[in-house]
Amino acid sequence: MEFEELGIGEECGVFGCVAAGEWPTQLEVAQVLTLGLVALQHRGQESAGVVVSDGASPPTYTAHKGMGLVNAAFQPQDLLKLRYGSLGIGHTRYSTTGISELQNCQPFVVETLHGKIAVAHNGELVNAQNLRRKVMRHGVGLSTSSDSELITQLLALTPPLEELDAPDWVARIKNLMTETPTSYSLLVMHKDVIYAVRDPYGNRPLSIGRLVPISRLHSAGHTDGDTEGWVVSSESCSFQSIGARYYREVLPGEIVQISKDGIKTLCVVPRPEGDLPAFCIFEYVYFARPDSIFEGQMVYSVRQRCGRQLAIEAPVDADVVSTVPESATPAALGYAQQSGLPYVEVLCKNRYVGRTFIQPNTRLRQLGVAKKFGALTDNFAGKRIVLIDDSIVRGNTISPIIKLLREAGAKEVHIRVASPPIRFPCYMGINIPTKEELIANKPEFHDIAGYIGATSVIYLSVDGLLSAVQGGIPSAHDEKDNVMINSNSSGNHKAKQKVGHCTACLTGKYPVELEW
Repeated sequence: MEFEELGIGEECGVFGCVAAGEWPTQLEVAQVLTLGLVALQHRGQESAGVVVSDGASPPTYTAHKGMGLVNAAFQPQDLLKLRYGSLGIGHTRYSTTGISELQNCQPFVVETLHGKIAVAHNGELVNAQNLRRKVMRHGVGLSTSSDSELITQLLALTPPLEELDAPDWVARIKNLMTETPTSYSLLVMHKDVIYAVRDPYGNRPLSIGRLVPISRLHSAGHTDGDTEGWVVSSESCSFQSIGARYYREVLPGEIVQISKDGIKTLCVVPRPEGDLPAFCIFEYVYFARPDSIFEGQMVYSVRQRCGRQLAIEAPVDADVVSTVPESATPAALGYAQQSGLPYVEVLCKNRYVGRTFIQPNTRLRQLGVAKKFGALTDNFAGKRIVLIDDSIVRGNTISPIIKLLREAGAKEVHIRVASPPIRFPCYMGINIPTKEELIANKPEFHDIAGYIGATSVIYLSVDGLLSAVQGGIPSAHDEKDNVMINSNSSGNHKAKQKVGHCTACLTGKYPVELEW
């Protein structure tokens, strides 16, 4: 909940769609793209953009971008001008690098020697400053402060071994992946194909879905004739709302070509020998929607296991278990199941308080959290509450909630946090406060219960979080060396991927050396 209050969020979400079969297509690609972005709205609310191509030779690109939420940025007349697209990519932005203005809105489109390319990017480059200097030394000017424009310009540069009349986009993407190890999931559109790319550490998510007729959406099995198109998204939660089935994840380091003929793995760029993958563990804790699937497991189930593990590590004599609505609800349910305590709601959330035109005066500011939450007094008066939250970052959000519950009649308020303390900033796409701002690094942390007014406070351990996450990966237990098995797009061989997660914001152990 405190992540939401502090505006801590993902950098963005990316979404792509390619119509199958003959073009021009009957599939409304622009509609699919915007609906997909709406489902990814939780990953970015600052701006949204879509670029479509008719897939002709040469192709015609049409773009629309706007500030704010997807539904505000795209009006019916905007979709009308995008209606001739047979493929396209979209982006919804939450900036961690680059200032908030339309020129930083993605996807970016640039002209190259071999035609236009459009690029949408989720993540943050760990060596962006060095890359920026390198691009400028080639005489290329940058018009924005975004990492994503930097990626686009790097792709536009001709690799040393490429012949002038034979563009090799796989070589260009591999060259980019050699230049910067992490963090990015990319969609690159050129002519009639989309390349879906995930960095070798798999730090940011990317999944593929198959568009099928609505009548076949919930039917068992499929044939090639059922496929109306292919979609690729930061999260699989977007698939159901557009009539797509989850197909698989893009593997760490994989370059996948998506065309009207289907999907094809072109290359898998390896990590340095001995390095494990580094999928961001906070995708599970907070950022992803609970109905998304990562590594073969649903995020909701992982959060529920975090709650169960928390009940094992931090039991307490209490009467009821509850949550700060609503991202920590699965963890609270898991805690209640493991502890045997009843789960009840103690807070009612006003969902519209953040959208009011009323300017708060002194009296309203003094009411603080009461504007956002109402106390469901009958459920907890005179009782001892275990209140589950997904995070305590600075400590200034949970404190007024505890005060509200105590004043409404709670006998005790025990705080249990379904993630470990955040002690370090993130340099890979998450907007986390500076080290000095984090409560876990302040003297007050030694008596955090007294500082926030709780009866007790205990966080989930790092080992407990890793256990909850990795314990549900279907094939993590199939091999002694913790190998996850994933089939490739053609289904004729198996690709082995070791399991690993980035916990840098918790432990200070970053997956790669940081460059400044």
